[in-house]
Formats: sequence, structure tokens, C-alpha cells
Amino acid sequence: MAQNLTLSDADHAAISQAVADAEAKSAGEIVTILAERSDSYNDVALVWSAFVAFLALTVLALLPDFYLGLIDRVLGRWEPEWSAREIFGLAALVATLKFTGMWLLHLWRPLRLFLVPGPLKHARVRARAITLFRVGAERRTAGRTGILIYLSLAEHRAEIVADEAIASQVSPEVWGDAMAAMLDEIRAGRIGAGMAAAVTKVGEVLAQHLPRAENDTNELPDRLIEV
Repeated sequence: MAQNLTLSDADHAAISQAVADAEAKSAGEIVTILAERSDSYNDVALVWSAFVAFLALTVLALLPDFYLGLIDRVLGRWEPEWSAREIFGLAALVATLKFTGMWLLHLWRPLRLFLVPGPLKHARVRARAITLFRVGAERRTAGRTGILIYLSLAEHRAEIVADEAIASQVSPEVWGDAMAAMLDEIRAGRIGAGMAAAVTKVGEVLAQHLPRAENDTNELPDRLIEV
């Protein structure tokens, strides 16, 4: 999946038009948000760095003669005896180098994301979507009919979060077609078209369960929000 947040004016217009068309047939208020990523995963990088440092110390403890002898040969030491201070100093140096090295590797974002477990990615994306929903859509419509379509590019994941009036009538599984339509387009590199397709599918569901009333007004912005 492409991870470039730059969408064309035509993409933005297509998404806004899809939202307007969907809301013209239902009481739902659709909010679309596109994010580069949902979390920094600094805690994951910290855990991996600590794990590598601990692993290095464990290996050193299990094979001390091999590694101390290797260091003697590399440094050309004439005295093979190691004092306790030297051994503990070596252990501290090894742990520090391993920790720092792994942390620096995690600065390369593709590797950091690769090392994040899938369930954790899903949980972080879901949590971010819910947070943004609460800020931008929840209880901001008179009939509690807000719904968020959220796409997080780095994690290759999307979420749909609905307000109370919609959630009470539509089970989460119903949004599967919308998610599939979005991901099909995104896999082909068409992010804007994917978001628009999801909006259209969501609109079809909303039109069935929450048809538009004659006095309905547009309460939330139709434009795509990028964070």
C-alpha cells in the first residue's frame, strides 16, 4: 500500500462529493480521516532494544571463555586474566552498544513497523480511530448519527466507528463491504478512490437504516481530514 499522504485536488473533490451524495440519502453524517500512522510505537522500540541488550548479556554469561578469549585476540592482550571490574565493564559496554544499536535501527520506520505485532497495530489503530471519533463526530450531531471512516496508511489498516443511533441499528460486521471496497482500491494505489468507495458503501447502509428527513441539515464537514 502506498504511504504517501499527498492526494490530488481531484481525490479530495471525489471524497467530498461521495460524502455529500451519501448524506443526501440518509440522516448519517460521515467524517473521513486519513492518517500517516496511528502511533509512534516508541514503547515497542524500547522493548526490542532492552530485549536485545538482555540477550547479549545472556550469551556473554553462557559463553564467557569464548568471548573473553576472542576479545583478547582482537585486542592483542598479553595478560589473559580478567578482573571483576573489567568483566562488569565489558558487560555494561556490550549492553549499552546493543541497546543503542537496536534503538537506532528502529529509527528506520519500516523496520519499526515490521517488528510491531499485528494485534498491537490493530489495537493502536482502533484506539486512535475512537479518539478521533470522540473529538470530531461523537455527539456532535442532533440525532447521534455521526460515523467515522478512518484509514491509517503505515499500518495498512482502516476502521469504521459509528455513533449511538447508527451502532444501535447496524452491527459492525455490516461494514465489511465498505472496508473491502476501500482496500481493493488502496491496494491498487488509489487512496482517494478507496476512501470514496468506502463512503459510497457506508452511505448505502445508512440510507436503508436511517433515511434522510426533509428537515435534515449538514452538521459535519464533508471534506477529507488529514492528520
